Amino acid sequence: MIELQTQLEVIKRGAVEVLPEDELIAKLKRGRPLRVKAGFDPTAPDLHLGHTVLIQKMKQFQELGHEVIFLIGDFTGMIGDPTGKSETRKQLTREEVAKNAETYKEQIFKILDPQKTTIEFNHRWMEKLDAVAMIELTAKYSVARMLEREDFKQRYQKQQTISIHEFLYPLIQGYDSVVLKADVELGGTDQRFNLLMGRELQREYGQEAQVVLTMPLLEGLDGVHKMSKSLGNYIAITDSAKDMFGKVMSASDELMWRYYELLSDQPMEQIHTLHSQVDGGAVHPMDAKKALAAELVARFHSSAAADGAGNYFETRFQKKTTPSEIRQQFTAAEPVWICRLMVEVLKFAKSTSDARRLIAQGAVKVDGQVIHDVNFQFSAANHEIIEVGKNRIAQAKAN
Repeated sequence: MIELQTQLEVIKRGAVEVLPEDELIAKLKRGRPLRVKAGFDPTAPDLHLGHTVLIQKMKQFQELGHEVIFLIGDFTGMIGDPTGKSETRKQLTREEVAKNAETYKEQIFKILDPQKTTIEFNHRWMEKLDAVAMIELTAKYSVARMLEREDFKQRYQKQQTISIHEFLYPLIQGYDSVVLKADVELGGTDQRFNLLMGRELQREYGQEAQVVLTMPLLEGLDGVHKMSKSLGNYIAITDSAKDMFGKVMSASDELMWRYYELLSDQPMEQIHTLHSQVDGGAVHPMDAKKALAAELVARFHSSAAADGAGNYFETRFQKKTTPSEIRQQFTAAEPVWICRLMVEVLKFAKSTSDARRLIAQGAVKVDGQVIHDVNFQFSAANHEIIEVGKNRIAQAKAN
């Protein structure tokens, strides 16, 4: 096994909390591979870079010689995680969950080593749990304790509906750790309550409590909100090489370093050195961002795809060469509302509401950057190329 201090440095990289660290050290000192669990509910078909923060940490555990369990919450996915929600989530059907779960299995091996990864589905034990066993499980935690959870507490105080099945979610997540005999469980900071539930239930079932490691929630391309498909500020790991490269390049210089820390495989010393070089003017921020974009594209596509995407970006947005895909040009000497431009001038959207929807989905780019502001004003004095999806591309010409 790799020496203790080296393991701790790798494990704690980018982490918010290790609860408790002394128990982690004690587990590592035993010299046996730890069982490291992270759960993902297949509530949508695609994973984005926000999800990969945890998957990258799982990969680091693999490289340290530990056993990684990628738990697909196909049973809990039908309940819907109430974390951070102000109302009861719509339950997914078994068919929807199963379809999404299959795509997860394909996507995670872009990062994890399939030979060193155990994939589990929590329907396997939850569907065998009879009514008596479920009552025994629910008896191990009180309603009062459950209402200490922040989102439940707020909804209770505002007299908003809390369905009984939502209380089952953290209990089942904790019970997963009992079944899997997890030594460590990973999760985002918003999962802290659920992760600690695993510790308590393991003790209740006579097991040694797992260590909890929380990772930060990755900000989306807007640099403000958590990366989310619903907010349109995400980079999907199934994005094309060109789209992925362009989206990374659209991140702010400040956000770039956050992505370096949480997504890059480069050693932190190397990242700190690069950061110092950028701050000192020895390296241009654009070049540092290109290196990050190339690394991520190579991970999810190939090195050749990364080179191609980088060349495409330089040709299109740095050298200002008109891309061959452009079939339409237009005049925009005066600033024009982007939704009106898309509907009335370019015919890229059927209506302003359709244009707003496309913007919300992150499908609209100006000069290679995703537009999130539905009130964005486009003018040829400041902008040149507008894209909607992959095939609707136009170039502005000033009068």
